[in-house]
Amino acid sequence: MRLLKTAVIIFAVLILVLSCSRRPKYTLKKDYIDRPAYGDVLIDSDIGEAATLNPLLASDASSLNITGMIFNGLVRYDKDLNLEGDLARKWTISPDGKIITFFLRKGVKWHDGVEFTSKDCRFTFDKFMDKNVKTAYRSNFELVDRVETPDEYTFKVYYKKVYAPALESWGMSMLPSHLLEKVDVNNTAFNRSPVGTGPYRFKKWVTSQKIELYAYKDYYEGEPYITGYACMFIPDQSVQFMNLESGTLDMMMLTPDQYLKKTNIAAFADNFNKYQFPALKYIYIGYNQTNPLFKDKKVRQALSCAINRDEIISGVCQNLARKLTGPFIPGSWAYNDKVVDCGFDPVRAGTLLAQAGWKKGKDGLLEKDGKKFTFTLYTNHGNKEREEIAAIAQQQWGKLGITVDIRVIEWNVFLTQYIDKKKFDAVVMGWGLSRDPDGYDIWHSSKTKEGEFNFISYNNPEVDRLLEEGRTTFDRDKRTRIYRKIHAIIADDAPCTFLYAPYTLTAIHKRVHGITPAPAGISYNQVKWYVPAEIQKFKITLEK
Repeated sequence: MRLLKTAVIIFAVLILVLSCSRRPKYTLKKDYIDRPAYGDVLIDSDIGEAATLNPLLASDASSLNITGMIFNGLVRYDKDLNLEGDLARKWTISPDGKIITFFLRKGVKWHDGVEFTSKDCRFTFDKFMDKNVKTAYRSNFELVDRVETPDEYTFKVYYKKVYAPALESWGMSMLPSHLLEKVDVNNTAFNRSPVGTGPYRFKKWVTSQKIELYAYKDYYEGEPYITGYACMFIPDQSVQFMNLESGTLDMMMLTPDQYLKKTNIAAFADNFNKYQFPALKYIYIGYNQTNPLFKDKKVRQALSCAINRDEIISGVCQNLARKLTGPFIPGSWAYNDKVVDCGFDPVRAGTLLAQAGWKKGKDGLLEKDGKKFTFTLYTNHGNKEREEIAAIAQQQWGKLGITVDIRVIEWNVFLTQYIDKKKFDAVVMGWGLSRDPDGYDIWHSSKTKEGEFNFISYNNPEVDRLLEEGRTTFDRDKRTRIYRKIHAIIADDAPCTFLYAPYTLTAIHKRVHGITPAPAGISYNQVKWYVPAEIQKFKITLEK
């Protein structure tokens, strides 16, 4: 197995480069031979630091972006959004849809050299179902009756009833039984120094600074061309962009303003490519329904009617977003295009608030039973779009007589101390979605425990029933009717103000080749990205 011979020196250089304010001397050559080559380091960035690198526990985007490079599931989506084998080379499904038999790849090795087998699949399933494990994904496997491992390379899953997202659910990362079977997975060193089967191996995690990975030579699809990967934690998009321009970052997610305006200069175009594609996510304002202020549906509806989404999409998003009316995004077969929201209607908002018992006092502020209508709107630090949304909401709600304070908090603190513990009034956040519209984990009333996804504590028995029904049939027409009904009910209940579905806007240094945009985006083939030898920025010497 090859190791990084000069890893310590190389990544020490990375720290030096990233802390240096002057422009690096690296210049992209114009004449070179364009062919795949091993080597170089890709320096990425994130405004939030990962919370954990154990995919069983990871529920935030910052953590999942890294675990996705370290671990594999049994299946995955290809570039055209079709499910294909990953650790499973193939599978069969019984005629009644209740038994999936996975046939595993032989010779796949964990990063420590131990072979991956069906024992790891059984262990992973057992941990997802262990009530003592703090995972947000248990519902993906609750309809499993039992699993069997007939041999080392066969894994059979028996379901109690039909479960429509069953195959997709096995895209969850597999875990190494030989390392975790005798430890408390909630509290183990593995969560900060994981061992997976994926294309990149864990190297180092420097708290509040970075996570470093390096290519796994024995990856079953072949060693990645780009040898090193570093994700720098830079909790401000403006600072990220300064680092990108200076050459100390190779890639970042751009804001709409950066994408449309700040990158349209020759110096940027000479060094970076830009990519735009629809994101499988949406941005929203969520209301904590354990707070008495938001118990009344009329109040939540009023808050939504008072928000000018068109202003947010045109001003904050520079029209690089699509307006939505509920919990599914435009283009999804579950999206109900017959649902019409109230639009921007402050008059109706005022009427709804009056119907809910809120009246303006002599000071022009709303009050009810001697209490003022006042609350705090939270969001995470470094995301300029969300901060701007919060400011717009504060202003527009203020015109109704509602007093709103804004608190912007560092990502990990925001997630663990406020979201998970439900210590918030309202939040500006985003939801990343799966390809299947099953929203059980987000909307079902049973998924409100600490660390689970229904942290706004939404509860509607009819939605619960429909969610349970929608995941237990393969009939696409029936599922479409179910999810579109869910869309309509949730839109009317207004547990959130659904704002927009954004586009993913990415800039990547031009020395990185092999990027091929597809319906799945660009990262689906990151293992095949490469930097031609003549234009590599960081020279890395490997030993056998």
